[in-house]
Amino acid sequence: MGEEQKQMLREILLSATILGVFGILGAALVAITWSATEERIAANQREMFLRNVYKLVPKEQVTNELLKDVITVNDPRLSARPVRVYRARHDGKPLALIFSPVESPGYAGPIRLMVGIGADGVLGGVRVLSHQETPGLGDKIDEQKSDWILSFSGKSLGNPPVEKWKVKKDGGIFDQFTGATITPRKIVAAVKRTLLYFQQEKDRLFKLPAETNPPNAPNH
Repeated sequence: MGEEQKQMLREILLSATILGVFGILGAALVAITWSATEERIAANQREMFLRNVYKLVPKEQVTNELLKDVITVNDPRLSARPVRVYRARHDGKPLALIFSPVESPGYAGPIRLMVGIGADGVLGGVRVLSHQETPGLGDKIDEQKSDWILSFSGKSLGNPPVEKWKVKKDGGIFDQFTGATITPRKIVAAVKRTLLYFQQEKDRLFKLPAETNPPNAPNH
């Protein structure tokens, strides 16, 4: 092999080495960026979740780590899919259960709810996590659109009586929307089912051991 060929080979090897180094550095940079982005997304999800939770349960009363005191239940009384139950406690005593998400079929697709119930069976409140309801009609369930969803706060199975847990059109006490009765009807029914489930299962739910490896970010 001549000197000119050897020089060309050295240049090719050097170029390949440089390209390889840049490739490794680029892959490492992408991995680091993805990891940082993923952590930020998870942190934002946790922050948003807790912001919703503390609308339903007084933050100053919660003394345990909500995101670690959690179990998963599979029960058609709540949803066709698994529901995570977060246990709020005050100095070790039961304070509230937060069910998320309770899912109900809406007019245009599934409606996912967060339902907070105090240990006394009184609703801390309900929030809509996601929905596909018709803009201007069924989307009034969103607290950004109207205050309808806030009407559940302070209600229980005795207030109103169980038979009155319906929209007014069906003989109950809850308002419906003009041109969109199905959406509020489904939500009222879902909240009522959750209250009934809580009434029957609350002691067991508070006593079950917490999951050992709950996800870093709640599933909305």
